[in-house]
Amino acid sequence: MKFVTFLVGLVVVFLLAFIASNNKRHIKYRPIIIMLVIQLVLAYLLLNTTFGLALITAFSRVFEKLLKYAAGGINFVFGGIANKGEMPFFLNVLLPIVFISVLIGILQHFKILPFIIKWIGYVLSKVNGLGKLESYNAVASAMVGQSEVFITVKKQLGQIPKHRLYTLCASAMSTVSMSIVGAYMTMIDPRYIVTALVLNLFNGFIIVNIVNPYDVSDEEDILQVVEEKQSFFEMLGEYIMDGFRVAIVVGAMLIGFVALITAINDLFDMAFGLTFQQIIGYVFAPLAFIMGVPSSDIVTAGSIMATKLVTNEFVAMMDLSNIANTLSARTVGIISVFLVSFANFSSIGIIAGAVKGLNEHQGNVVAKFGLKLLYGATLVSVLSAVIVSVML
Repeated sequence: MKFVTFLVGLVVVFLLAFIASNNKRHIKYRPIIIMLVIQLVLAYLLLNTTFGLALITAFSRVFEKLLKYAAGGINFVFGGIANKGEMPFFLNVLLPIVFISVLIGILQHFKILPFIIKWIGYVLSKVNGLGKLESYNAVASAMVGQSEVFITVKKQLGQIPKHRLYTLCASAMSTVSMSIVGAYMTMIDPRYIVTALVLNLFNGFIIVNIVNPYDVSDEEDILQVVEEKQSFFEMLGEYIMDGFRVAIVVGAMLIGFVALITAINDLFDMAFGLTFQQIIGYVFAPLAFIMGVPSSDIVTAGSIMATKLVTNEFVAMMDLSNIANTLSARTVGIISVFLVSFANFSSIGIIAGAVKGLNEHQGNVVAKFGLKLLYGATLVSVLSAVIVSVML
């Protein structure tokens, strides 16, 4: 049955992408098929083999160590604030972002990260039917973040045509920054995070190839990456503050969103006898079903999916972690993969603002296709969940 659901899910996702395509006759099917096969192989290796288990275990242990190191600095500054045995979300989940941000800065400063991004991007450009700039940007987004990535290509930003700009922004919204992966691992199973990181990269290219197909000539396909000249300690200070800003911003958004959802749920419950999240759960239930979620869980899963879309992935992951023991293991796996991306309404403003800060005209262009951007990035998350469903 799960194979039938998988095929139905693929057809629905591709159909939804096809409907939104701006050039249906120009869709390149060969790279789409190749990337789909690659993903099925990778998903199987990561979720159903000893090698995949060893790889994910090693990856999660690295982040466990990083979180322990981060705890040293956090305890020095905030030790004694929390009651013994409690786990304040801000201290244990958000503040470690500061330390991981510093590590990313160090890897960037010593040209290790740019080297990795460049060559992974080069390999991807050979299979995805897109240009070097698009491939670089997708990998860089997953490493440095959805807003910071545009700084690295700011020399080209003003000359990038609208169709290529859409692809760059779609990649930024479909992935997640490596600096917050550790925070995710405190809420959901690391194996689903690692799997989603890999699948979203390829699925971003697949959806873009359908929604926004185009060719890039050799003359256009020039990659100019900006490398900022900074001393080591200037870089440390900048990345420490960047990480802290991310932690503060995410914390502030959680306070606002969780409080707002609590209030709205209460009002809907008094008026209709159902919470707002239960109602939108029914709306998203068909989408959860084609992703392979068991029918008994589709309303609850739909509610978590919708929560992610209207708030952010942190709020949705908190909701999932609170009720995970009431759901099937299959549902938890599928929804966990769906949640690992920046595809939500607030990301439209974040990406448009980041681009506008570097080039006002291009920022306005991004704002105009913001909803289509979110539509495409959400399809990426759905497609990743569909692929994982056949492996669980």
